Amino acid sequence: MTKVAIVTAAGRGIGAGIARALAADGFTLALLSPGETVEALGKELGGFGLRGSVTEPAALKRLVDETMTRYGRIDAVVNNTGHPPKGPLLDITDADWHKGFDMVMLNVIRTLRLVTPLMLKQKVGAIVNISSAMAFEPETDFPMTTLRAALSAWTKLYADSHAKDGIRANCVLPGFTDSLPEKDTRRTRIPMQRYARVEEIAAAVAFLVSDKASYITGQSLRVDGGLTRGM
Repeated sequence: MTKVAIVTAAGRGIGAGIARALAADGFTLALLSPGETVEALGKELGGFGLRGSVTEPAALKRLVDETMTRYGRIDAVVNNTGHPPKGPLLDITDADWHKGFDMVMLNVIRTLRLVTPLMLKQKVGAIVNISSAMAFEPETDFPMTTLRAALSAWTKLYADSHAKDGIRANCVLPGFTDSLPEKDTRRTRIPMQRYARVEEIAAAVAFLVSDKASYITGQSLRVDGGLTRGM
């Protein structure tokens, strides 16, 4: 039986790297991204790609429906998203805070509302929510990582609720990654003295959705080269 995985924000960067890693592990892929590259990537990897945003409930439903129509099952979901708005903490508008909440939290909740009943019927499923290493050590450069802390808390509740059903849920918290321009002031703070390669983030995700991680749920895995200091 071929396993099927959904990956959102998969057109480039970390999302595309995750898609490639899962394809290499034998998953059939269903991808979503606003950019046109997602359609070609889905085809290249033997699955399909749809254009749409994680902030659009209709796009998420279309993705899940198309996946079930084509493949009849969903074994893994990787909830990735773009970068929410930034700015001085008190200058961020209400509208941008709502946009950030849509991008970081509601996209996950909406997707899992659609997918969880399917996984309950299958009695198996694996969820990975992509967060940020700054979720637990927030920085003023990235104020909306405070929302990603909420995502880790929500994921823990979801994991606790569905562990008995064979559904696992974890977060991956990337540090600075080479999909973005490198800054010396950031690189020198990292004990490993380099940015992560996209492939290293993708490898962590691929592990968590695999059977090798069958007893891991409710966790937030930092993949940051030692950047954060929390125990």
